[in-house]
Parts: sequence; structure tokens; C-alpha cells
Amino acid sequence: MPIAGRKTVTRACAAAFILLFAVSSAARADDKSYVMKITLATVDDALHQYAKDYAAAVEKDSGGRIKVQVYPASQLGSLQRQIEGVQFGAIQCAVIPPAFFVGIDERFEVLGAPGLVSSMEEGQRLAVDPAVRKLMFGLGADKGLHGAGLFMTALSSVIARTPIRHLADFKGKKIRVFPSQFQSLAMQRLGATPKPMTLGDVLPALQDNAIDGSISAFNVFTTMHYVDVAKYVTEIGQPPIFSIIELSKQWYDSLPADLQQILDNDAAAESVAINPWIADFNAKSRQDWVASGGEVISLPPDDQSAMLKILGNVGDEISNGKPQLSAAYQIVTEAAQRVK
Repeated sequence: MPIAGRKTVTRACAAAFILLFAVSSAARADDKSYVMKITLATVDDALHQYAKDYAAAVEKDSGGRIKVQVYPASQLGSLQRQIEGVQFGAIQCAVIPPAFFVGIDERFEVLGAPGLVSSMEEGQRLAVDPAVRKLMFGLGADKGLHGAGLFMTALSSVIARTPIRHLADFKGKKIRVFPSQFQSLAMQRLGATPKPMTLGDVLPALQDNAIDGSISAFNVFTTMHYVDVAKYVTEIGQPPIFSIIELSKQWYDSLPADLQQILDNDAAAESVAINPWIADFNAKSRQDWVASGGEVISLPPDDQSAMLKILGNVGDEISNGKPQLSAAYQIVTEAAQRVK
């Protein structure tokens, strides 16, 4: 064979080898598996159930390429450590109420404004509103976070060592709140002293009389056995409590596009699929609370109406003079009107 012909054949063989190597490498990259750790502060509640459902969906839809591990009850550290872990990629996913991300961006707390919604159904519709999702999922994008899911957890209740049967009973009490300006001002207006605190500190604080009560979701009081130290829960209904699913942006950006799509699609789908489970679970939590010796209290109708009036413009006062917070608050209040 002439030299020119042999060179042509050699080049063709080399090109074929390079193409085969590239295809093989791409296939190996597609087959690569990834570990996804999901962290949350609670256990055996709606957040935990969501984490388990999300884990199962992601493993199934990724064909096992994403291996998911769920760590409830702050096993991976305090809420601050969990959030930092997600920011820097040591933890891949967190399921946490958005107010706890206020150290990253104060706009995370806008969904906790009193009076935003008055029922679980309104909150569920608000959580899937496109404008709300766009706002909330974009917060923290420049701080290592990728928002992927949002759902309504509960309307707030207050657990207390002595019963809160009337609006006047709030006066002088030290009440744990989320790290939220909205919740702090709300308690101040009711005559209480707000004590921002993470969940892991609440039970010891109740035991030591460092606080008189705490705002949270009813199902948290039941699953974490608060009845051993405080037997009275007053269902005030405000503020609403949501949970947000935040992925590590660093980790998310390192994934193939198809896995990114699976993570986003499954987070959104499970945020809706969890709603019937939450409704049943919240109802059962009330029954379990009473069965364990606890008492469920509702404010008299006049007191409840008075409370709503007192708290009505908390969001406006907090956001006034803060352009970014005010714009975010306007987005969620306009969406709240749409879902009523």
C-alpha cells in the first residue's frame, strides 16, 4: 500500500479510537453515582416524611445514580451548621423553614408574615404560586443555595407551661420564636418577650424555665414529646409555617443536566404530593396530644379577631424602608390575595 494510503488508514483508525474513547468516557460519566445527604431539624413529622419521599423519588428516577441518605433530628449539627453545610457542599440538601435562612437573606422570612394566609388550603396554593416560587427559589443563589421545593407545614400554635386561654395571657411571657423579625414584632405587640431560638434549644429552655412557651407547628410538639414539660397548646393560627427545600448549588452545578432536572422535578412534585399526608398527620397529632394528657386551647372568637387586627400590619412595618424586603413582601401578599 502506498505511504499516503497507509497514513490515511492510520488517521482514520486514530479518529475512530478517539471517538470510541470519548463515547466510553461519556458513558462512564453518565454512570457515575452521587451521594445526597438530606438534613432537617425535626423527626417523624411532615419535614421528615417529605425527606423520605423525596429520597425515594430521586433514587428511583435517577436509576440509583443518586444515593440518598436522610439525617433527621439535627444529626448533622445545629440549624446554622446544617445551612452552612449546604452552602459549602458538605451537605447536599436541607428541608427547613425558610425563616432560618434569614442570615443569608432577610427576604427568606416573608412567608412567615402574620395574616398572609388563614388556612392550610390557602397556604398550599400560595406555595405553588409561580411568582412566590420564583422569588423564594432565587434567594441565596449567590450564597451557595439552589431552591427546589416549597410546601405548607402548619398554622402556628403556641405551647406553654401555663395555659394561654385569652389574649391577655401573652403579656409578660417569654415566647420562643423563629429568627424572624415578623414573629418577634408579633409577640411584642401581644405583650410577650420574643426569644429567637433554634428547635434543639426549645425543650431544654422549657425545662429550665428560660422560656414560658414556644411558637411552632402542633405536630412538632407531639412527635418531640413536649407534653412531658408543657401540656397546653393554644392554636392561634398565625403566622403560617412553610418549609423550603434548598440544594447545595456547588453540588447541583456539578451534576449532569438530566440529574439536575430530576432533582428539581421531584422536589416540586413531592411538595404537592405531601399535602394530603400533612392534613391527616396534623389531625392525628391533635388527637395524640390529647390522648397523652395535653390540652388543646382556642382563643375566644373576640380575642382571635382582636389578635388578627393587632398583627395585621406587622409585615408592612417590618418591610417599610427596606426596598428589597418590601418588594419581596409585596410579591407574597399579592399572591396571597390571588389564592384566597
